[in-house]
Amino acid sequence: MAEMPPAASPGIVRNVSDTARWAAYFRAEETKRPDAIFRDPFAQRLCGQHGVDIANTLPDGNKHAWAWVTRTYLFDHFITHELQQGTDLVLNLAAGLDARPYRMNLPASLQWIEIDLPEILSYKEGILANENPICALQRIRLNLADAHARRALFAELNSRAKRILILTEGLLIYLSGEEVAALARDLANGASFQRWILDIASPGLLKMMQKTMGKHLSQVGAPFKFAPAQGPEFFTPHGWNAMEVKPVLQTAAQFKRPPLLLRLLARLPQKKGPAGNRPWSGVCLLGRK
Repeated sequence: MAEMPPAASPGIVRNVSDTARWAAYFRAEETKRPDAIFRDPFAQRLCGQHGVDIANTLPDGNKHAWAWVTRTYLFDHFITHELQQGTDLVLNLAAGLDARPYRMNLPASLQWIEIDLPEILSYKEGILANENPICALQRIRLNLADAHARRALFAELNSRAKRILILTEGLLIYLSGEEVAALARDLANGASFQRWILDIASPGLLKMMQKTMGKHLSQVGAPFKFAPAQGPEFFTPHGWNAMEVKPVLQTAAQFKRPPLLLRLLARLPQKKGPAGNRPWSGVCLLGRK
Protein backbone atom coordinates (compact mmCIF):
# COMPACT_ATOMS: atom_id res chain seq x y z
CA MET A 1 0.00 0.00 0.00
CA ALA A 2 1.32 3.42 -0.89
CA GLU A 3 2.19 5.81 1.90
CA MET A 4 3.11 9.44 2.18
CA PRO A 5 6.22 10.00 4.31
CA PRO A 6 5.68 9.03 7.97
CA ALA A 7 4.92 11.74 10.47
CA ALA A 8 7.48 12.78 13.05
CA SER A 9 4.97 11.83 15.77
CA PRO A 10 1.42 10.42 15.72
CA GLY A 11 -1.39 12.82 15.11
CA ILE A 12 0.76 15.70 13.89
CA VAL A 13 -0.20 17.58 10.75
CA ARG A 14 3.03 17.96 8.77
CA ASN A 15 1.76 20.12 5.92
CA VAL A 16 -1.42 21.25 4.20
CA SER A 17 -1.69 17.93 2.32
CA ASP A 18 -2.28 16.13 5.62
CA THR A 19 -5.60 17.94 5.99
CA ALA A 20 -6.79 15.69 3.14
CA ARG A 21 -6.34 12.70 5.46
CA TRP A 22 -8.32 14.55 8.10
CA ALA A 23 -11.18 15.18 5.67
CA ALA A 24 -11.10 11.54 4.52
CA TYR A 25 -11.44 10.42 8.14
CA PHE A 26 -14.64 12.43 8.52
CA ARG A 27 -16.01 10.97 5.27
CA ALA A 28 -15.22 7.49 6.57
CA GLU A 29 -17.02 8.15 9.85
CA GLU A 30 -20.06 9.54 8.03
CA THR A 31 -20.14 6.50 5.76
CA LYS A 32 -20.49 4.22 8.80
CA ARG A 33 -23.72 5.90 9.89
CA PRO A 34 -27.04 4.22 9.03
CA ASP A 35 -28.37 7.68 8.12
CA ALA A 36 -25.29 8.78 6.13
CA ILE A 37 -25.91 11.76 3.86
CA PHE A 38 -23.35 10.32 1.41
CA ARG A 39 -21.23 7.20 1.28
CA ASP A 40 -17.53 7.02 0.47
CA PRO A 41 -16.38 3.38 0.63
CA PHE A 42 -12.79 4.45 -0.11
CA ALA A 43 -12.40 7.05 2.63
CA GLN A 44 -11.20 4.72 5.38
CA ARG A 45 -8.34 3.40 3.27
CA LEU A 46 -7.44 6.86 2.06
CA CYS A 47 -7.24 8.47 5.50
CA GLY A 48 -5.05 5.69 6.93
CA GLN A 49 -4.09 5.53 10.58
CA HIS A 50 -2.49 8.96 10.39
CA GLY A 51 -5.82 10.53 9.45
CA VAL A 52 -7.42 8.86 12.47
CA ASP A 53 -4.61 10.13 14.71
CA ILE A 54 -4.91 13.72 13.44
CA ALA A 55 -8.62 13.87 14.19
CA ASN A 56 -8.28 12.30 17.62
CA THR A 57 -5.19 14.07 18.96
CA LEU A 58 -5.38 17.65 17.69
CA PRO A 59 -7.29 20.10 19.91
CA ASP A 60 -10.87 20.24 18.60
CA GLY A 61 -9.86 17.69 15.97
CA ASN A 62 -13.31 16.08 16.00
CA LYS A 63 -15.40 18.96 17.27
CA HIS A 64 -16.48 20.26 13.87
CA ALA A 65 -16.77 17.01 11.94
CA TRP A 66 -20.35 17.99 11.09
CA ALA A 67 -19.10 21.01 9.11
CA TRP A 68 -16.59 18.98 7.06
CA VAL A 69 -19.21 16.35 6.27
CA THR A 70 -21.81 18.94 5.30
CA ARG A 71 -19.34 20.68 3.02
CA THR A 72 -18.79 17.41 1.17
CA TYR A 73 -22.55 16.86 0.91
CA LEU A 74 -23.10 20.34 -0.53
CA PHE A 75 -20.34 19.92 -3.11
CA ASP A 76 -21.97 16.62 -4.15
CA HIS A 77 -25.32 18.41 -4.39
CA PHE A 78 -24.02 21.16 -6.67
CA ILE A 79 -21.96 18.75 -8.79
CA THR A 80 -25.00 16.57 -9.43
CA HIS A 81 -27.03 19.59 -10.49
CA GLU A 82 -24.34 20.88 -12.83
CA LEU A 83 -23.94 17.49 -14.48
CA GLN A 84 -27.65 17.63 -15.26
CA GLN A 85 -27.03 21.02 -16.90
CA GLY A 86 -24.47 19.57 -19.32
CA THR A 87 -21.08 19.82 -17.61
CA ASP A 88 -18.63 17.80 -19.70
CA LEU A 89 -15.42 18.36 -17.71
CA VAL A 90 -14.85 18.66 -13.96
CA LEU A 91 -11.62 20.31 -12.87
CA ASN A 92 -10.80 19.56 -9.23
CA LEU A 93 -8.07 21.92 -8.02
CA ALA A 94 -6.10 20.70 -4.98
CA ALA A 95 -8.06 17.46 -5.23
CA GLY A 96 -6.36 15.84 -2.25
CA LEU A 97 -7.89 12.46 -1.37
CA ASP A 98 -11.26 13.13 -2.96
CA ALA A 99 -12.84 9.94 -4.32
CA ARG A 100 -15.81 11.35 -6.21
CA PRO A 101 -14.76 9.86 -9.59
CA TYR A 102 -15.10 6.45 -7.92
CA ARG A 103 -18.14 6.92 -5.70
CA MET A 104 -20.59 9.28 -7.43
CA ASN A 105 -23.12 8.48 -10.14
CA LEU A 106 -21.29 10.01 -13.10
CA PRO A 107 -21.56 9.69 -16.90
CA ALA A 108 -18.87 7.42 -18.29
CA SER A 109 -18.08 10.09 -20.90
CA LEU A 110 -17.39 12.77 -18.31
CA GLN A 111 -13.83 14.10 -18.19
CA TRP A 112 -12.63 14.49 -14.60
CA ILE A 113 -9.23 16.07 -13.98
CA GLU A 114 -7.53 16.21 -10.61
CA ILE A 115 -4.74 18.72 -9.93
CA ASP A 116 -2.48 18.48 -6.88
CA LEU A 117 1.06 18.04 -5.67
CA PRO A 118 2.93 14.88 -6.77
CA GLU A 119 3.20 13.29 -3.32
CA ILE A 120 -0.48 13.24 -2.48
CA LEU A 121 -1.57 12.10 -5.94
CA SER A 122 0.96 9.27 -5.90
CA TYR A 123 -0.28 8.21 -2.47
CA LYS A 124 -3.89 8.18 -3.69
CA GLU A 125 -3.00 6.26 -6.83
CA GLY A 126 -1.36 3.60 -4.68
CA ILE A 127 -4.41 3.24 -2.44
CA LEU A 128 -6.86 3.08 -5.37
CA ALA A 129 -4.65 1.09 -7.75
CA ASN A 130 -7.13 -1.80 -7.99
CA GLU A 131 -10.22 0.40 -8.30
CA ASN A 132 -11.80 1.64 -11.51
CA PRO A 133 -13.12 5.20 -11.80
CA ILE A 134 -16.64 5.62 -13.14
CA CYS A 135 -15.68 8.34 -15.61
CA ALA A 136 -12.60 9.34 -17.65
CA LEU A 137 -10.18 10.34 -14.88
CA GLN A 138 -6.86 12.14 -15.38
CA ARG A 139 -4.44 13.32 -12.70
CA ILE A 140 -2.02 16.18 -13.26
CA ARG A 141 0.83 16.92 -10.87
CA LEU A 142 1.11 20.68 -10.56
CA ASN A 143 1.77 23.29 -7.92
CA LEU A 144 -1.11 25.74 -8.38
CA ALA A 145 1.07 28.50 -6.95
CA ASP A 146 2.95 28.42 -10.29
CA ALA A 147 0.77 30.96 -12.08
CA HIS A 148 2.47 30.52 -15.46
CA ALA A 149 2.01 26.75 -15.43
CA ARG A 150 -1.60 26.88 -14.31
CA ARG A 151 -2.52 29.46 -16.96
CA ALA A 152 -1.00 27.26 -19.64
CA LEU A 153 -2.98 24.29 -18.31
CA PHE A 154 -6.24 26.25 -18.14
CA ALA A 155 -5.77 27.40 -21.73
CA GLU A 156 -5.27 23.81 -22.87
CA LEU A 157 -8.30 22.53 -20.94
CA ASN A 158 -10.47 25.35 -22.28
CA SER A 159 -10.24 23.77 -25.74
CA ARG A 160 -11.09 20.28 -24.49
CA ALA A 161 -14.64 20.92 -23.28
CA LYS A 162 -17.62 23.21 -23.73
CA ARG A 163 -18.85 23.44 -20.15
CA ILE A 164 -16.21 23.11 -17.41
CA LEU A 165 -17.04 22.92 -13.72
CA ILE A 166 -14.29 23.92 -11.25
CA LEU A 167 -14.06 22.53 -7.72
CA THR A 168 -11.95 24.08 -4.95
CA GLU A 169 -13.06 22.21 -1.84
CA GLY A 170 -11.05 23.28 1.20
CA LEU A 171 -8.45 25.17 -0.85
CA LEU A 172 -9.15 28.88 -0.79
CA ILE A 173 -8.89 29.39 2.97
CA TYR A 174 -5.13 28.74 2.71
CA LEU A 175 -4.63 31.50 0.12
CA SER A 176 -4.39 35.26 0.49
CA GLY A 177 -7.06 37.50 -0.98
CA GLU A 178 -4.66 38.52 -3.75
CA GLU A 179 -3.94 34.89 -4.60
CA VAL A 180 -7.64 34.01 -4.72
CA ALA A 181 -8.36 37.02 -6.94
CA ALA A 182 -5.58 36.03 -9.34
CA LEU A 183 -6.84 32.45 -9.52
CA ALA A 184 -10.39 33.69 -10.15
CA ARG A 185 -9.22 35.88 -13.02
CA ASP A 186 -7.19 33.06 -14.55
CA LEU A 187 -10.22 30.77 -14.46
CA ALA A 188 -12.53 33.44 -15.88
CA ASN A 189 -10.26 33.88 -18.90
CA GLY A 190 -11.46 30.59 -20.39
CA ALA A 191 -14.85 30.75 -22.12
CA SER A 192 -15.50 27.09 -21.32
CA PHE A 193 -14.99 27.61 -17.58
CA GLN A 194 -18.67 28.12 -16.81
CA ARG A 195 -19.25 27.18 -13.16
CA TRP A 196 -17.21 27.13 -9.95
CA ILE A 197 -18.08 25.46 -6.63
CA LEU A 198 -16.15 26.76 -3.62
CA ASP A 199 -16.42 27.09 0.15
CA ILE A 200 -15.77 30.27 2.09
CA ALA A 201 -15.85 31.45 5.70
CA SER A 202 -16.67 34.78 7.28
CA PRO A 203 -14.00 36.90 9.03
CA GLY A 204 -15.69 36.05 12.31
CA LEU A 205 -15.37 32.31 11.76
CA LEU A 206 -11.79 32.71 10.54
CA LYS A 207 -10.82 34.34 13.84
CA MET A 208 -12.36 31.46 15.77
CA MET A 209 -10.59 28.86 13.64
CA GLN A 210 -7.25 30.61 13.96
CA LYS A 211 -7.49 30.31 17.76
CA THR A 212 -8.11 26.55 17.69
CA MET A 213 -6.87 24.12 15.04
CA GLY A 214 -5.51 27.00 13.00
CA LYS A 215 -2.70 27.46 15.53
CA HIS A 216 -1.11 24.13 14.66
CA LEU A 217 -1.63 24.57 10.92
CA SER A 218 0.15 27.92 11.12
CA GLN A 219 3.12 26.21 12.74
CA VAL A 220 3.49 23.86 9.75
CA GLY A 221 3.23 26.67 7.20
CA ALA A 222 -0.47 26.34 6.35
CA PRO A 223 -2.21 29.25 8.10
CA PHE A 224 -5.86 30.05 7.51
CA LYS A 225 -6.01 33.30 5.53
CA PHE A 226 -8.98 33.81 3.22
CA ALA A 227 -12.29 34.99 4.63
CA PRO A 228 -13.52 37.90 2.51
CA ALA A 229 -15.49 40.63 4.25
CA GLN A 230 -17.68 40.87 1.13
CA GLY A 231 -18.66 37.20 1.30
CA PRO A 232 -19.39 35.60 -2.10
CA GLU A 233 -19.48 39.06 -3.67
CA PHE A 234 -15.68 39.09 -3.41
CA PHE A 235 -15.57 37.25 -6.72
CA THR A 236 -17.73 39.67 -8.72
CA PRO A 237 -14.89 42.04 -9.78
CA HIS A 238 -12.83 39.03 -10.84
CA GLY A 239 -15.23 37.56 -13.37
CA TRP A 240 -17.69 35.50 -11.31
CA ASN A 241 -21.20 36.00 -9.92
CA ALA A 242 -22.71 34.06 -7.02
CA MET A 243 -25.62 32.01 -8.37
CA GLU A 244 -26.50 30.07 -5.23
CA VAL A 245 -25.13 29.99 -1.69
CA LYS A 246 -25.86 27.24 0.84
CA PRO A 247 -24.98 27.94 4.49
CA VAL A 248 -23.20 25.03 6.13
CA LEU A 249 -24.79 25.29 9.59
CA GLN A 250 -28.39 25.47 8.38
CA THR A 251 -27.82 22.59 5.97
CA ALA A 252 -26.15 20.48 8.67
CA ALA A 253 -29.01 21.18 11.07
CA GLN A 254 -31.46 19.61 8.60
CA PHE A 255 -29.63 16.33 9.15
CA LYS A 256 -29.17 16.83 12.92
CA ARG A 257 -25.40 16.76 12.64
CA PRO A 258 -24.36 19.75 14.82
CA PRO A 259 -24.75 19.82 18.62
CA LEU A 260 -28.22 20.78 19.87
CA LEU A 261 -27.31 24.38 20.72
CA LEU A 262 -26.05 25.00 17.20
CA ARG A 263 -29.15 23.38 15.74
CA LEU A 264 -31.25 25.82 17.74
CA LEU A 265 -29.14 28.74 16.52
CA ALA A 266 -29.61 27.53 12.96
CA ARG A 267 -33.34 28.19 13.31
CA LEU A 268 -32.82 31.92 13.77
CA PRO A 269 -33.57 34.09 10.73
CA GLN A 270 -30.49 34.69 8.60
CA LYS A 271 -29.44 38.27 8.19
CA LYS A 272 -28.96 39.52 4.67
CA GLY A 273 -25.56 40.62 3.42
CA PRO A 274 -22.05 39.57 4.44
CA ALA A 275 -21.70 37.83 7.81
CA GLY A 276 -18.82 40.02 8.99
CA ASN A 277 -17.87 39.10 12.57
CA ARG A 278 -20.63 36.51 12.82
CA PRO A 279 -19.31 32.93 12.47
CA TRP A 280 -20.55 31.68 9.10
CA SER A 281 -19.45 29.37 6.33
CA GLY A 282 -21.09 28.38 3.10
CA VAL A 283 -20.69 26.52 -0.17
CA CYS A 284 -21.20 28.68 -3.24
CA LEU A 285 -22.00 28.02 -6.86
CA LEU A 286 -20.52 30.75 -9.06
CA GLY A 287 -21.12 31.43 -12.73
CA ARG A 288 -19.04 33.42 -15.19
CA LYS A 289 -20.13 37.04 -15.67
